[in-house]
Amino acid sequence: MIVMAALVTVLLLAVVALSYRLWKLRQGGTAAILRDVPAVGGHGWRHGVVRYRGDEARFYRLSSLRWWPDRRLSRRGLEIIARRAPRGDEFDIMTAEIVVLELHDTTADRRRGYEMALDRGALTAFLSWVESRPSPRSRPGAVSPEREPPAPDPSGGSRRAGPGSGDEPAAP
Repeated sequence: MIVMAALVTVLLLAVVALSYRLWKLRQGGTAAILRDVPAVGGHGWRHGVVRYRGDEARFYRLSSLRWWPDRRLSRRGLEIIARRAPRGDEFDIMTAEIVVLELHDTTADRRRGYEMALDRGALTAFLSWVESRPSPRSRPGAVSPEREPPAPDPSGGSRRAGPGSGDEPAAP
């Protein structure tokens, strides 16, 4: 009897986990096919959904029961290395309209390479997300030309505008 109760409990937990994963996948996102590189031929591709959240793209595999994303790509450290069409036996799971991006995540805790296959609409969304990342010059501590302190006045005076600086018209 105890064995039967344990078996039912395990089965119930599996159904709950599968239901949760299915619910997470149905919340929306962009269809994608992802694999780690280096990879050989058409092996290693995993179908899933990419969901963008702040500076991360989270990839959820369709065939996974994990409660968390299977891969996380950091927008700040993401480099697009190359773009290509599917080749060879990749056509078994992709069409000619698919574009394959070779990506490298240079974030210190990741440092991994990926290939991501996207259709034209998903490619546009992904590239827009990547290109909208903040400029490295806008990060805290970076000095941009707009923030540089004013150059000193050769005459030794102050160049700041404001009350008492001599830049406002004289009062009548």
